[in-house]
Amino acid sequence: MEIAVLIPCFNEALSIQQVVLDFKTYLPQAKIYVYDNNSTDRTAIIAKSAGAIVRTELKQGKGHVVYRMFGDIDADYFIMVDGDGTYDISMAPQIINLLVNECCDMVNGKRIESDTDNYRQGHRFGNWLLTGIVASIFSAQFTDMLSGYKGFSKKFVKSFPSLSKGFEIETQITIHALEMNLPVREIETKYANRTEGSVSKLNTYKDGFKILYAILLLVIREKPFIFFGGISFLLAFIMLILFIPIYNQYQLTGLVPKFPTLILIGMLGTSSLICLVTGLITESLTMARKELKRLAYLSIKQVSE
Repeated sequence: MEIAVLIPCFNEALSIQQVVLDFKTYLPQAKIYVYDNNSTDRTAIIAKSAGAIVRTELKQGKGHVVYRMFGDIDADYFIMVDGDGTYDISMAPQIINLLVNECCDMVNGKRIESDTDNYRQGHRFGNWLLTGIVASIFSAQFTDMLSGYKGFSKKFVKSFPSLSKGFEIETQITIHALEMNLPVREIETKYANRTEGSVSKLNTYKDGFKILYAILLLVIREKPFIFFGGISFLLAFIMLILFIPIYNQYQLTGLVPKFPTLILIGMLGTSSLICLVTGLITESLTMARKELKRLAYLSIKQVSE
């Protein structure tokens, strides 16, 4: 059984050595890969001296790094973790056990704060909001979708179509697992402060809007009938509100005095019908694409199989 530890890094010189050494302690059989994403400090040098296999991804953004790692590295099971030293590496064997013994395709590390300084209120609220949106749309039971500590099976990694560039990759990973109806688990793990002097690369508002936009695009791709059907219903409702007064006036006087409004009603009705048909067509295309993704997933054999 081959285990690969994947650590995307950008300017984590203060913490990366301890992260690598902790994995060597708790998962001595694993190969540890550090992908340096154009760091301007000594991250790559320190990671290599600590015993990690260091590679470079020149395209900036965590999404690019994850796409590269998933494509380059072959193993039976994977653990991906941020290199900032905030996650409890001692939980790694438990994550592997869940992947192996319960045949999970993804295990999500739910963060339990041991310190509060590192987890800003804006990040906490954003995570709660975004996780809630995804949970309501995709009927999920995750409570910490944006955690950077996750375990994967080979089948998950090799069937994952990465399209994200930045931190919204966590959202896409979660939604991929949900839309494919894969066996997933969530496990609690301590979440500590960053190493003193280290700073977060996340921007609460900028990355929050990026993730919201990514969710919107994914809803259009994965639940197109809900999206276009909702727009169709809204347009039909507005059309009805505008039409009732005109109809009542016609019943009383036999006249239609508001021709511009009547023209607008016709346009709204046409748009509503177009959205409804678009939703139906794209829903059928989405179902066909999901079937192809499912076949790709099933074609990959796990070591235990």
